[in-house]
Amino acid sequence: MWSAKEDRTAKALIRDEALGLFAEHGPEAVSLRQIAAAAGVSPALVIHHYGSKRGLRVAVDEHVAAVVDALFAELAAADWTADGLGLSFAELLLRRLPPDSPIPGYLRRLLLAGDRAGTELFGRWHAATMAVLEELVAGGAARPSRDPAVRAAFLLANDLAVLVLREQLTAVLGVDPLGGQGLVRWTEELLAVYRDGLFVSEEPP
Repeated sequence: MWSAKEDRTAKALIRDEALGLFAEHGPEAVSLRQIAAAAGVSPALVIHHYGSKRGLRVAVDEHVAAVVDALFAELAAADWTADGLGLSFAELLLRRLPPDSPIPGYLRRLLLAGDRAGTELFGRWHAATMAVLEELVAGGAARPSRDPAVRAAFLLANDLAVLVLREQLTAVLGVDPLGGQGLVRWTEELLAVYRDGLFVSEEPP
């Protein structure tokens, strides 16, 4: 998903360098010349492969979407009845990507930009989350919901919030919630809320 430069074609290298620059600065702030310089190619070669900056942006969005779709497929195929399963989309994303991958940073920008690409991607992830929940209910691992769409949206928003707010959460917790000790702490409390509930139920009179 994010390999060394010598392992990539020129076209893939251009796309990946654009992804890194878009994640760091935002697509609007990056020029074709900057992308070409980062990839070590001419601007003409960028145009040759992608036609325009817009075409390159579409290729980046499609690449990131394919990576995320594969991760959701992995979550859907997981054995959710296994003890200790604590996988989430954010956790799985960081497990499968190298530490220097720009994809998490790009996802943050994409989800917060309010543009069509981010909205469409979120819709696909919501549908995938609903499919996972249906499997959990069918397998007896989760209770049925009166509003599956809201439940899926809530769980997805909670999970993606950790990715989007990772830096802020690290500041208040003193530890990265998606790395090492922080992930253990986050997952334990998350599962406690999901499994046991947050509020104390009043005993019937």
